[in-house]
Amino acid sequence: MKGEARKAAIAAYKERKVVGGIYLVRCEASGEVWVGQWPDIETIQTRLWFTLRQGMTPHKELLEAWRRHGEAQFSFEILEKLEDEKSSYIRASKLKERVSYWREKLRANAV
Repeated sequence: MKGEARKAAIAAYKERKVVGGIYLVRCEASGEVWVGQWPDIETIQTRLWFTLRQGMTPHKELLEAWRRHGEAQFSFEILEKLEDEKSSYIRASKLKERVSYWREKLRANAV
């Protein structure tokens, strides 16, 4: 029974609707803001926090702030979700366009 439940959970995960989007990371202590994009917006915070905790993120400025101020000073926010787009090319293009908009509007660093 346990194996069947696991298989069902895996199947449900694979069948879920993946939504891309734009997200914001803010350091409350310094006021710094980073804006990024991700094709599966529901999974990026877990991934990003994991890489920051491990010190393995390619985003050096963000990692330096994380180390300097500590995890408790950071917050995550989804700024925008993109409508379902069947074409990965069109989705990538829309993400690129929208992340540029948000970075400019918020004067944010890239992540």
